Amino acid sequence: MAEALISQTEHRFPCDACGSDLRFDPGQHQLTCDHCGNIQAIESKGPWAGSIAELDFRRAIEHRLADADIEETRVTTCPNCGAQTEFDPDIHAAECPFCATPVVTDTGTHRHIKPRGLLPFDLDEGAARSALVAWLGSLWFAPNGLTDYARKGRKMNGIYVPYWTFDADTKSEYTGQRGTHYYETKTVVRDGKRQQVRVRKTRWHGVSGRVARFFDDVLVLASKSLPKKYTDGLEPWDLSALEPYKPEYLAGFRAEGYQVELTDGYQEARAYMDRMIHRDVKYDIGGDDQRVGTVNTAVSDVTFKHILLPVWLAAYKYRGQTYRFVVNGRTGRVQGERPYSAWKIAFAVLVGLILALIAGFVIANSQ
Repeated sequence: MAEALISQTEHRFPCDACGSDLRFDPGQHQLTCDHCGNIQAIESKGPWAGSIAELDFRRAIEHRLADADIEETRVTTCPNCGAQTEFDPDIHAAECPFCATPVVTDTGTHRHIKPRGLLPFDLDEGAARSALVAWLGSLWFAPNGLTDYARKGRKMNGIYVPYWTFDADTKSEYTGQRGTHYYETKTVVRDGKRQQVRVRKTRWHGVSGRVARFFDDVLVLASKSLPKKYTDGLEPWDLSALEPYKPEYLAGFRAEGYQVELTDGYQEARAYMDRMIHRDVKYDIGGDDQRVGTVNTAVSDVTFKHILLPVWLAAYKYRGQTYRFVVNGRTGRVQGERPYSAWKIAFAVLVGLILALIAGFVIANSQ
């Protein structure tokens, strides 16, 4: 089967004026030459143009996707965190952008499903660094040195992180119980006195029914290079602003290959769908309280997309430890590993003890 070869060299675009490499300019949706300042528009035509089409999930897991939907990229795998990222072919040694581990580049290839769409970067590195420094400065007990190090630190990495999106039509039949609250008056003894109180009870009735929901663009992270809690914290993403994939958007940036396979991504999406369906069932049961018995869901018309979302990434080694931070390349929202300053914590504890002693002294002398 013929396979499309999309290597890092195809993400480089020569300047019409001086021949230097153009890069995608975040927020401007154009290519810019840092050498001579020449500006070049991103072509709206060509083999990458068009709408963002969904792919059939069943055909994919049965390995029946068209050749045009598959590609191979040259990647380097980090021996520490396992991230698969693209590097320029003339670079032989670098640092992993996810964990700052030194890596030696190789010629490994990753055969995968092509990305269908992406969200282009809106924030440049300066804006991302400002958001990171402000976030670090707002953290209680964070070391001052790390904030200064981040402010003066090395260049942040702009990474397109892989995700899956899933669409599905679901119809569910359920059984359960509807609870209706009622109250009874009882006499109790409290502090030697008889009192009447109202006690809530619930009357249950068996119910059954059907719910239906169409799921659109259920988002699943397809990377294992960063803790999911960080990338989840970057949401929400404006998926309505997705652009059809064009390699020009990757000029000057790196793209990570997906590590979560399509079937595993679908299982995560189904878990999310099941939680939403369970909520729908409880709403449909109604009443004051609900018990869900069985839920049988028929899922049809499952489609998916492989998309890329923009993340500015910083991996700083500070006093022997690596701290990783991610910044949403569209909104500037920041998430990361929270460092703590031992002396700040000790000082706060000391101040708390002093305040407690003063409060105790004041209370004792006021009696």
